[in-house]
Amino acid sequence: MRLKNVLVDGWSWLNFKPLFSDTHGMPHRRAFPEAYATWVPDADARRLAAYKLLAAYDHNQAGELAEIRDGEEARERREFGDPSMFVDTLVSHVLGRDQQIVVPGAEKSAADAADEQAAMAERVQTLLREWADEELLPMRLMQGERTAVGLGDGAYLLYWDADKQRVRIKTYDPGFYFPVLDEDSDGSDFPDRVHFAWELPEDPRRGLKARLRRITYELDWIRPATANGVDRAGRAVRAAVLSEPTDDTPATPLLGRGDQTDPATGSITRLYPWSDQPSYKTCYLTDAVWDLGDLKGQVDVDSLPLDKARFATNDQGEVLDRLDLYQDFVPVIHVPNTVPAAGEHWGQSSLAKALQVFDELAGSDTDAARASATTGQPMIAVSGVTDPRQQYAVGPGTVFTLGDNGRLTAVDTSPALRELREHRHDLADRAANTVRLPAVSLGTMDPSKVPSGYALELSLGPLDSLISGMRLARDHADRLIPKMVQRLFLAGQHPDWQGITVQPAKLQRGPYTPTDRAAVLTEVKTAYRDAKVISLETAIRMLQDAGWPIDDAEQEIEQIQSRSFEDARLLADALGNPDEVADFLGREAPEEPDPPLVQLPPATAPDEQDPLDPEGAADPARGSGGNTS
Repeated sequence: MRLKNVLVDGWSWLNFKPLFSDTHGMPHRRAFPEAYATWVPDADARRLAAYKLLAAYDHNQAGELAEIRDGEEARERREFGDPSMFVDTLVSHVLGRDQQIVVPGAEKSAADAADEQAAMAERVQTLLREWADEELLPMRLMQGERTAVGLGDGAYLLYWDADKQRVRIKTYDPGFYFPVLDEDSDGSDFPDRVHFAWELPEDPRRGLKARLRRITYELDWIRPATANGVDRAGRAVRAAVLSEPTDDTPATPLLGRGDQTDPATGSITRLYPWSDQPSYKTCYLTDAVWDLGDLKGQVDVDSLPLDKARFATNDQGEVLDRLDLYQDFVPVIHVPNTVPAAGEHWGQSSLAKALQVFDELAGSDTDAARASATTGQPMIAVSGVTDPRQQYAVGPGTVFTLGDNGRLTAVDTSPALRELREHRHDLADRAANTVRLPAVSLGTMDPSKVPSGYALELSLGPLDSLISGMRLARDHADRLIPKMVQRLFLAGQHPDWQGITVQPAKLQRGPYTPTDRAAVLTEVKTAYRDAKVISLETAIRMLQDAGWPIDDAEQEIEQIQSRSFEDARLLADALGNPDEVADFLGREAPEEPDPPLVQLPPATAPDEQDPLDPEGAADPARGSGGNTS
């Protein structure tokens, strides 16, 4: 009895397709030649094939890809963009209506100007938001989320651009992303070595052969300083910088700027501006190109022969051959679409569980298109014609000449078309339920049919759990992006970032479901004004999350306080300090005039009676009887 091996991995949900999984569980070679490139590791073959197949569904090309195995009939399938619509909807939900960088404590700087930590948080938040505007961060995030939701994974690269004098963020296709994962890792640990690799096609006009480009970021021990050089083959490389030899000492490697040698271990250490402890690690950048014809033997993307490589040069003329970036982290952020399983590194596409339904939808659309042709131009049976050899064409104004007992019979195919359309709606609902996208989130529900807001909220329950899990998978990346941006600005020594301390910032995603602003306002009013269980800062943040047009929470708080005269009066009664009251209102305290001098009446003789005090009781020196004798 022949036993079949059933392969279960992160992409086994595609095993139902013979194009993706043959008898050995491997993808079709003609359909996915990229997965079988000599430099692609065997463990990544199914991953790359899954990315290409998912991209074909997203671009309405699944039939074109299936033609390779199933023949020309596969090209006749109708694909009307249902997978793409699902991806776009999920991208908009997981991003929210807006995105902004928030630093905890930044909204308190105006309330307490003496708080240095709050002032630093406010300054860092302002700088990060200015950077986000210049770098078009929302657009970069949408690019990354488009690949993460549709393919299952996304990747961001952050780097310092010396020409533009700011941090840049770049989105990479996950098919170019090849991390070197530790076998002992549980999959969630940050890799110390990451490759971005892709093939460059042959260019006969320029005389260029087919090539492979690989960009590598590697975290490794700090080594002596290097500079541009040339090897014996004339290639541009980086070489160690040596000291001038003397009669007593030979030439020795020099240390980089700011580096020191640990006397206990002999290792090189470096103190980074964002850390108080010296570090032994730094990140090296390598950007090289290989001719595919030079790759012989058992090599993959992580073991390419460096003696065959041609290293690139950056805009500052530095050869990118293990160039020291002077940072102790790899500036690459992997974004899984879902929380990876234990021991896994990769996420799962949002289309994974519904691909078979999408195939059924394409088949139903194809059948409906064929049935609509016979409904629009019906089939007619003619009997009793005078000339059997005559050909008839059905059209407006057509006259049929029939003999005795002649008849015209039309075949009505509209009931079959109606059934196909209803079946198509059932399949669309099945796909939405599988992906956990209710009809109200897809915009296919009539708002007038919603009985109440509570019923609408209940219908959004599956979407809430879905987006909650997807945002949990992105929580680490939302914290890493502003953290790396701060560190790269400090490493680039930007003048606006001098004296900055790295703050725990986070990328805040806005709401994704319709919110009742009036209900949120009532809730905020009750909690802040009546019950006094939340602060003004928390109240403003709740209104922002509900979609109120508040751009800057700190500025909004200042404007509110500048008109809160009743609160200012209570503050004056409690403190009796006009300076603090004026600071609360955002104004300057008025200057108080000097009090007038007290004018005392002239003193009277002891035996003279004071006209204002005939009894003499006002003079304490006279005693109670008013007589000093």
